[in-house]
Amino acid sequence: MKALVLRGSRNLFTVRTGDGETECRIKGKVLKDAEGYYNPLAPGDIVEIEDGLIIGLEKRKNHFARFNQKGQAPQILAANADLALCMTTAASPPFRPRFLDRLLLETDYSGISAVIICNKYDLADEFDPDVEERLQDFKRIGFTVLRISAKTGLGVDELKNLISGKVCVICGQSGVGKSTLIKKLIPGIEIKTGALNEKYGRGNHTTIQTSLYGLPDGKTFIIDTPGFRRFAPERIEPRDLILYMREFAPLAGKCSYGLSCCHITEPGCKIMEAVQAGVIHEDRYESFLRIRDEMAGTETYPDND
Repeated sequence: MKALVLRGSRNLFTVRTGDGETECRIKGKVLKDAEGYYNPLAPGDIVEIEDGLIIGLEKRKNHFARFNQKGQAPQILAANADLALCMTTAASPPFRPRFLDRLLLETDYSGISAVIICNKYDLADEFDPDVEERLQDFKRIGFTVLRISAKTGLGVDELKNLISGKVCVICGQSGVGKSTLIKKLIPGIEIKTGALNEKYGRGNHTTIQTSLYGLPDGKTFIIDTPGFRRFAPERIEPRDLILYMREFAPLAGKCSYGLSCCHITEPGCKIMEAVQAGVIHEDRYESFLRIRDEMAGTETYPDND
């Protein structure tokens, strides 16, 4: 019998079949085709079950993951997603475009369409003037950008239309309002929300486990992920990083030094020329250099500022 994974950890998973929800364990505690990951299964996975045991995993069309530093392996947060809803805020907590860059890198690497959701747009008087400029640049390079307020309902109907009939993974830093938005999309759902830590301008973790929820229409699903203070994308070869940042990719191999170009000081570097021409935003270029150094193991940037 096939089943949909809703949530789980270690070796105990809640799955949904045509008969309802049930808990299952992996037969033998090792699942074929799940080797090499920090966790064997994630919400959105389709599994084969028999007598309360998970005996097989259906091939995923994609997965959204982060690199788990403790386990030194990719940790799958969601499987078989149609959309990634990458949430940020214009204020409270402060807008962090470089954190977004990391989420967007993971979506492009995983082949999942991404939507940038800027929540708390009702706090217009608290905006940093650079927020709108960066949102416009994300739109310029091809990302869909929605400005919403989960608190007031601004833009929520537009979001509902966009996600209708899709499996969506929602991700972002702590405090951006993911849980509040889900409560807006699914009235009556019991899901914990938390207040912002005013001292540090950061959110407090309220979601501790990735879970899949169904919207009232019966055809739309949201996979809620824990809030992150730091997000490490999956390991990508440093020289290949350029292929997964969409406005960089068309310039791959076109520098005077070809694919061996470091894109820092070399004459004839097309990436640097694109930055100077405004084709690549300076902040995106800085993100590229930081992430590449991190992938190479030469630097770490714990806060993804």
